[in-house]
Amino acid sequence: MTALPCPGDLLVVDGRASVQFAGDRALAFRVVSVGDQPTYAGWIWLTGYVLNRRGAATAKREIYVRLAGLRPVVSPPASQPAYVTRSYASRPRAWLDLIGLAP
Repeated sequence: MTALPCPGDLLVVDGRASVQFAGDRALAFRVVSVGDQPTYAGWIWLTGYVLNRRGAATAKREIYVRLAGLRPVVSPPASQPAYVTRSYASRPRAWLDLIGLAP
């Protein structure tokens, strides 16, 4: 990631961002704010929420990470809505009378 993250962005924070998040310590992170205090070149302070597998916030944290090591969360493609078909028998009788298909 080369641009600064914005509030609301979902990021993968792993060993590329900082050694403290390597391996099983990697996390999904929703950005709340980006720190404006001076840091070493290429590093930033982020405030936000750690997300569990369901996307629910579990903890608020402030983390110090390399900007180049941050990656956006890649979400799976949205599933197509299921189309529900109903037989005439399952429709209300009044509706069937209205269209002239009542038994």
